[in-house]
Amino acid sequence: MPKRYDSSLQANTTVSQAQNAVNKLHFAVSQAMSHPTEQTIEQAERRLVHTEQAMRQAERSLGGQGVELAEEMFSEEKRRLNSIQSQNGQGNQ
Repeated sequence: MPKRYDSSLQANTTVSQAQNAVNKLHFAVSQAMSHPTEQTIEQAERRLVHTEQAMRQAERSLGGQGVELAEEMFSEEKRRLNSIQSQNGQGNQ
């Protein structure tokens, strides 16, 4: 029984880490949207890379289960960042 609890706890932690990464990405993209400077956009791009890594880790750990909400949020933030990049002529770097 403890083994099952441990794996469940690890799964919850992995999902939480992915969701936290998406939340931080949301903040970075929001900052870039409200203050679209080269620096804020680059910070959002770096956060995007970090979030992609967190999402891949969660998917590997859980086989895609339990990360659906984080994936939806991640897709939305990626779309928002692409919008800022397009408006500022930076495209996808």
